[in-house]
Amino acid sequence: MTTVDGAVGAGAGAGDGAAGRRGAGRGVPRGGRGPLTARLAARTGGGAVRVFLVLVALFWLMPSVGLLLSSLRGPAQIAGSGWWQVFARPAQITFANYGHLLSNGKVMGSLVTTAEITVPATVLVVVIGSLAGYAFAWLDFPGRDAWFMVVVGLLVVPVQVALIPVAKLFGAVGLFETTAGVVLFHTAFGLPFAVFLLRNFFAEIPRELLEAARLDGAGELRLFTRVVMPLGGPAIASLGIFQFLWVWNDMLIALIFADSGHPPITVALQQEVRQFGNNIDVLAPGAFLSMVVPLIVFFAFQRQFVSGVMAGAVK
Repeated sequence: MTTVDGAVGAGAGAGDGAAGRRGAGRGVPRGGRGPLTARLAARTGGGAVRVFLVLVALFWLMPSVGLLLSSLRGPAQIAGSGWWQVFARPAQITFANYGHLLSNGKVMGSLVTTAEITVPATVLVVVIGSLAGYAFAWLDFPGRDAWFMVVVGLLVVPVQVALIPVAKLFGAVGLFETTAGVVLFHTAFGLPFAVFLLRNFFAEIPRELLEAARLDGAGELRLFTRVVMPLGGPAIASLGIFQFLWVWNDMLIALIFADSGHPPITVALQQEVRQFGNNIDVLAPGAFLSMVVPLIVFFAFQRQFVSGVMAGAVK
């Protein structure tokens, strides 16, 4: 067996080497002009393009920076002038607002409630979506394609259509105004996209790789956990980031289905807006803190997210 594998490997290597030499001769067309992609890459790699991209990045970061600086100013300064005045008067910077935020039990409790909703909703969507995506990609069962078309059709169903029916259902079963009800709602509406995304990604895994694992005695569960999951890591990480951001920043579902006594951070901040003149010292740092958590999650998994996006683009 080893001899056969060595012979096959040597033959493949020789063929690749010959193909490489032939390709090297055809790599540059006559006249010294490279492929179109190489020319585009050379033109877009200049200093002007980099400066433009830096300016775009700074433009998109400006609201975050403005919110941060506003959260470091006193209520009188916030009401009297714009956040950019900090650069002219650095003495305005104070951390007293964050002290007020930490002493506000409602807002701090809302962060805990948001985490209790976001983490389970993200984990459930990733786990169930991964299992369903693998089943639709590599398992044969009756009506597989028809059920997948149903899943694709659910992508176009707007959330607003289901608000009243689901509210009646949750009220009948005792899930209305509970954390579990909000988690179930986010999970149900996040699964169609998760299944669609992961099924298409898993379907691009080479069949020979899965068949070789089956020949080695791997069952479907072991095949899923040892082969499919590691290869689908970038796509799964991208899905997790998307789901986390959607649930964390959601206000509509939280406003309707969450417990009004223990609301998520988005609803808690909206309630603070009603008393804007009195609670600006809590509202500004609370809004910035609610925005920082998704940013931390995104930058923590940035490499996996970019890998997943690039893999999907190549495929």
